Amino acid sequence: MRARRAPFALVYARGMDPLTGLLDGPRARGAFLLRSLLDPPFALRIEDRAPLTVVALVRGAAWVVPDDGAPTRLGPGDVAVLRGPDGYLVADDPATPPQVVIHPGQRCATLRGEPLVESMALGVRTWGTGTDGATVLLTGTYQLPGELSRRLLTALPPLVVVGGDEWRSPLVPLLAEEVTRDAPGQEAVLDRLLDLLLIAALRTWFARPGAAPAWYVAAADPVVGPALRLLQNDPARPWTVASLAAEVGVSRAALARRFTELVGEPPMTFLTGWRLALAADLLREPDATLGAVARKVGYSSPFALSTAFRRVRGVTPRDHRLAAP
Repeated sequence: MRARRAPFALVYARGMDPLTGLLDGPRARGAFLLRSLLDPPFALRIEDRAPLTVVALVRGAAWVVPDDGAPTRLGPGDVAVLRGPDGYLVADDPATPPQVVIHPGQRCATLRGEPLVESMALGVRTWGTGTDGATVLLTGTYQLPGELSRRLLTALPPLVVVGGDEWRSPLVPLLAEEVTRDAPGQEAVLDRLLDLLLIAALRTWFARPGAAPAWYVAAADPVVGPALRLLQNDPARPWTVASLAAEVGVSRAALARRFTELVGEPPMTFLTGWRLALAADLLREPDATLGAVARKVGYSSPFALSTAFRRVRGVTPRDHRLAAP
């Protein structure tokens, strides 16, 4: 029997760097993964509303055309990371009219709504126009239910593209080789490979000058980085700027100034947002009580948590829980 996985919020609170925290929320667990073999002209209209999608080009060429962005060409080895839920087009040419629509739940249909899953199936996790497609794409989609995932993923632009010549990663050909295998444990293998591809792509993109968000840059700072980890790892502690500064080994004024400069908000404001994001995730755990959640995230009572939650997030914890999908 598989052990029950700890809630994401608790896993994160035990101590991770910001990129690991970003990716632990959307970690693949039976994620949708598909190899597409396509001959031009092709144009797939993606309307699945997935919060996060990874597209890797194995062979040939394709264009990714976001609804609100410029067309971007992909070549072999290139990886695109798309932040949903807005739609986009994958085509041999930006001018090619859509022929296929991918709906929520990965339901594939013609523009008239006729199903295409069976007619275009080409084997294990493989789909397309023919077995010798000139263009080969790998597509993986994630579902992100957590507030922490949402908080951190807003730092990403709608489309991130990492060129194959920029990182020379073996992950794309390895995933292409593994995706069609049908062996015991293969789903877990593919989940982990998809995670590695996403992590490597985002890490490479964040290394570009000016690309990394403030929280990522701040994590590498010798003063703010340790302070961030202390707040994230132990949100229940009754922190003050003075106690945090003492732990880091700098003055209160120096920490407050440096933290605000790099993170974009004062330490205690960051802590409040972090605690309430943790609480929002924990409240959706089926067995969680308001009192237990309050203690875990650093509030003295359910009333104190409810007051802060409503003030900052605009709803009560109970209404937040009832609104869970």
